[in-house]
Amino acid sequence: MTKGMMYFPRMLDKIRLHLRGELHEDYQENFGASKAADGICCNFLRVHHRDLIERVKQGGTDEAILEWCFEKGRRLNDGDLFVWNGFASKLGWRDSIAPRLEERKKEMGIAGRNDIQCIPDLIDFDEGRFPEASKTP
Repeated sequence: MTKGMMYFPRMLDKIRLHLRGELHEDYQENFGASKAADGICCNFLRVHHRDLIERVKQGGTDEAILEWCFEKGRRLNDGDLFVWNGFASKLGWRDSIAPRLEERKKEMGIAGRNDIQCIPDLIDFDEGRFPEASKTP
């Protein structure tokens, strides 16, 4: 989290990888897409993804870049963070992203994994942070 905001540091990491030409091809299709997490996050902050890329090029900490977003777009209050974090933590669970989650699970050979219920679960599984006890099919 950055200043209490989920997903934002991950989006910045993806931008930095993109700028170095190292963003994995699995992430290329949705990079900055308006209906994907990057675009939804930027919309919530009221900044454009391409402007955020330009700001990231200038360097700085995640906190400084989020502060730039607050100045350029809108400042989030505790209620906004509560809503955003609730949304971000359940992305892909009973929403418009759910079909994409199921598609990715099939591609990864884990379609039967009912314990992976949202995109954050899938990311944690893919990056080795999913609880070890749950990794058995």
